[in-house]
Amino acid sequence: MRIPQHATLIRRLLDARLKKLTVDQPILAASLVPIAKHCGRPGCRCLNGGPKHVGHYLTCKIDGKTRTTYVPLDLLANVKSWIDNHKRLKTLLHEIHLLSLALVRTHAQTKKRRRGRP
Repeated sequence: MRIPQHATLIRRLLDARLKKLTVDQPILAASLVPIAKHCGRPGCRCLNGGPKHVGHYLTCKIDGKTRTTYVPLDLLANVKSWIDNHKRLKTLLHEIHLLSLALVRTHAQTKKRRRGRP
């Protein structure tokens, strides 16, 4: 992201990013991992050399430990969108951080401009 030098342009970009922070869905800070495994039924094709069953799990850190949670198939699309929401918000927050930092850095120069100094 290219950050402009002028405070007005920085504020305009910052306001645009802040408006995008609204969320209407849950947010998940986790990774979605597909795992293939045997089901354990004696007559199933997965035990006889056929393809294994695929299940999806969420992995995330809770109190410093990695935890996994099974995701049912009917929730899979929702969970993917919740994870995408987290990634989008994380990127937005980083851009807001950079713009706010640039605003602080250009503050002295902006004050000089307002007083009429070059």
